[in-house]
Amino acid sequence: MAKAKIIYSYLLCFFVCSSLSGQDHLSKRNELQKIYLSQVGVREQGGANRGENVEQYLASVGFDPGYAWCAAFVSWCYQQVDVEHPKSAWVPSYATKQNLIYQRGKFMKQLPQTGDVFLIWYERLKRPAHIGFIDQWQDAWVITVEGNTNDDGSREGDGVYRKRRIQRQVWAVSNFIDP
Repeated sequence: MAKAKIIYSYLLCFFVCSSLSGQDHLSKRNELQKIYLSQVGVREQGGANRGENVEQYLASVGFDPGYAWCAAFVSWCYQQVDVEHPKSAWVPSYATKQNLIYQRGKFMKQLPQTGDVFLIWYERLKRPAHIGFIDQWQDAWVITVEGNTNDDGSREGDGVYRKRRIQRQVWAVSNFIDP
């Protein structure tokens, strides 16, 4: 009987702790979404890769004004909600094997969720060279929020935009919230 109570207590703790952990990850995703959505509409000011917000994103990864900032934007957002991630302005650093959940049309661990990051491959550079947040993963489309882009989806844009991209543009997705 005592052994059954111990097992019951263990199982109860396991299920309660598991559900709380899942809620914590969901809460973290919701907090992150509020942060990155609050930045939609930020635009460069005073020249390419410049402006108060842009310089704040760059400073969060130790860069001065004037550098490409899509990955710095991602890092700054993650820092606001204490998500462990590569604090880097170098897009390929977000393609870590342990965090990849999707690559080139194949789901490796789970479906991409709000707050995961997508990477776009540039054949000319032979590397991923643009990054942003997944806001919604749909059957053929991905709704994103990304920095240093524009209405055309360039990686050398002028602000933070909410975009609709076709899924096949996404080279990889990484999950840093609950890997």
